[in-house]
Amino acid sequence: MILINGRIITQDIERPYIENGSIVIKGEKIVDLGNTEDMIKKYPHEEIEDVKGKVVMPGLINTHHHIYSAFARGMKSNGKPSKDFIEILENLWWKLDKKLNLEDVEYSALTTYTDCIKNGVTTVFDHHASPYAITGSLETIAEAANKLGIRTCLCYEVSDRDGMEIMEEGIKENINFIKKYNADSQNMIKGMFGLHASFTLSDASLRRCDEEMKGLNAGYHVHTAEGKADLEDSLKKYNKRVVERLRDFNILGDKTIAVHCIHINEEEMNILRDTKTNVVHNAESNMGNAVGCSPFLEMFAKGINIGIGTDGYTSDIFESMKVANILHKHEKKDPSVAWGEVPTALFENNRKIAEKYFKGDIGVIKAGALADVIVVDYDPLTPMDGNNTNGHILFGMMGRSVVTTIINGKIVMKDRKLLTGDEKGIFGHSRETAQKLWNRM
Repeated sequence: MILINGRIITQDIERPYIENGSIVIKGEKIVDLGNTEDMIKKYPHEEIEDVKGKVVMPGLINTHHHIYSAFARGMKSNGKPSKDFIEILENLWWKLDKKLNLEDVEYSALTTYTDCIKNGVTTVFDHHASPYAITGSLETIAEAANKLGIRTCLCYEVSDRDGMEIMEEGIKENINFIKKYNADSQNMIKGMFGLHASFTLSDASLRRCDEEMKGLNAGYHVHTAEGKADLEDSLKKYNKRVVERLRDFNILGDKTIAVHCIHINEEEMNILRDTKTNVVHNAESNMGNAVGCSPFLEMFAKGINIGIGTDGYTSDIFESMKVANILHKHEKKDPSVAWGEVPTALFENNRKIAEKYFKGDIGVIKAGALADVIVVDYDPLTPMDGNNTNGHILFGMMGRSVVTTIINGKIVMKDRKLLTGDEKGIFGHSRETAQKLWNRM
């Protein structure tokens, strides 16, 4: 197909913007792009999709999400308000995840992936937990992703908090999934090894994980120094800071995602940089949980590959971009910061993380890149060119502005209508399933 008459934001430094441009897609790849008139003459027999002046840009990548949290939306809390992060975990998330069954997991995935598609997110790195429905949980999520046609990288969070038998089952779920999907030539589903956090994993458990991961083509996906209690636990029990402890168990590396990294010092930043570990910043979640402000700018300045995720707070990563931009201005009391760092984290660094698992160029519009493309209903009220697209994205676009989503060369949403699933049916069944879960809780 050819997408014609678009304002194309390519995220390609060689050719950042094309006014009245067209993209030619064959199979799962972008094969050509350029001026609309030229492309129509060059490819006269291709199916035409006229975007009528809307913005065309690469599909967005979310490098940290929590599908399992979907059914918490609107759920009534009967207890006292949580006063710190540990109480939030104990009073909400660790109660919810224990009650999940595989049907809950399936509809959490179907609804969350639908929400991602409708917000222009075409690749999702998810971190899953369902301690009494572990075996088959990642496959259940993968089946939902395949049904809807979204690209995803999955893991199960291993933890000691529910006993050693469940911890071992979590290890097995990760290893089996990694072995099945990471050696497979398909390029839509991949696996990582999930860990909850340092403070819920003993040395013996981390040693077991390290043993099982030897020889596998995968890294870890682990919450790192998110709350102050994680740091305090590591210092008290092991006389090490969190990043130091993870390094000593071979957790860090160029395929690992260390999520949050809020309560870390400069030495730990140097370790993350030197081990080429990826970090993911989740501004909205951090603010909502009142865990503190990530030293995002400091990590960025050190050359750490730090991306942007949503941590289950939302599936609209445009929204997370906006919040990250103003959070660090507010924290530093300096309106000049974060203008460049946040877009780079979202559009360049997330791409680098995704390309460690998925073959090919992703998150960019250029010849030969994977055809993950979105169309955004945005008509700029001021001139738009290759030098100011980030300003237009930041102040003019949101997830609900996305009207068409193409993943791996296939249109999965057009004119806000999901084409790969019955959205009303999915959400209707999801409400029934969520109510049953709430009743069990």
